[in-house]
Amino acid sequence: MKLAIVILNWNGAEMMRRYLPSVLQYSRDEATVYVADNASTDDSLTLLREHFPEVRVIVLEKNWGFAEGYNRALAQIDAEYYLLLNSDIEVTHHWLTPLIEYMDTHDDVAACQPKLLSIANRDLFEYAGASGGYLDRYGYPFCRGRLFETVEADNGQYDYPTDILWATGAALFVRARIYNKVGGLDARFFAHNEEIDMCWRIRLLGYRIVCLPESVVYHVGGGTLPKSNPMKTFLNFRNNLTMLYKCLPQSELRHVMRCRWWLDYLAAWEMLLLKRNLGDFRAVYRARRAFKQWRRQFDADRAAIQQRGAETTVPEQRRFSLLWQYYVKGRKHFSDLP
Repeated sequence: MKLAIVILNWNGAEMMRRYLPSVLQYSRDEATVYVADNASTDDSLTLLREHFPEVRVIVLEKNWGFAEGYNRALAQIDAEYYLLLNSDIEVTHHWLTPLIEYMDTHDDVAACQPKLLSIANRDLFEYAGASGGYLDRYGYPFCRGRLFETVEADNGQYDYPTDILWATGAALFVRARIYNKVGGLDARFFAHNEEIDMCWRIRLLGYRIVCLPESVVYHVGGGTLPKSNPMKTFLNFRNNLTMLYKCLPQSELRHVMRCRWWLDYLAAWEMLLLKRNLGDFRAVYRARRAFKQWRRQFDADRAAIQQRGAETTVPEQRRFSLLWQYYVKGRKHFSDLP
């Protein structure tokens, strides 16, 4: 099998009812479509059986989360390429062809993503991946088309292929052998930042990751947890710190972690005092504590990554502080950044 599109589902029957038809309509000639079900309690399996019999279903015995759910599902699929696709994605005509053709002709590219636009406003980029992801020096993710909460209108300004640091987990096209070589997504993360972590590890091995905006999809976003959910805040902070601990070179680690100590607690107090959000305030403190408690579990991972990496730093992790550029310099668009 050349390409397996794999949708990880947990209680997403309504999303699949709405968006799975577009995936089948525009993908059936180029890919096999799977749904891996994370022990849903809604009518997802009945829906698939009765309305989408052409979809291959993998039933997982419990909710393993995003990372381990995909790892367990993909271990059951023999394909040259995997395409991890969210259930709240609407695809378009011709969306797969640019991705497949580029990967077939660029052996040094391990993964890629399409351009993500918002279903709610189709003229805007979508928050979760926009037109390709990067990190700043301190681990803050940003995209072509989205810096923090500022999402740009898509006026074709990023309609050219480019190397990126991370491809969004909402629509992540990856070589199966590379996915398996790096051990897939880190299951300990459960959800959030796991695709950034995996892509960073792939980049450190010397492989490229690209965004191909000729391919376009539309994303609902926030379908599992809303942005203000304290659990999402906890996972984002804990996992982001863990990712930095695993992947940063030794020369950067101490400085970055010291800065993040101040920046994280500053963010927590801003959530409490300015936004009156006690849940997110507590979530940041819990995340810092959780990272400290489990950090040593990743010592072996860190040693292996640093030892086998073909590169210690990658240019797509930019050397500036995004906080400084955004809040002090007032640079709100990707094209404004240094």
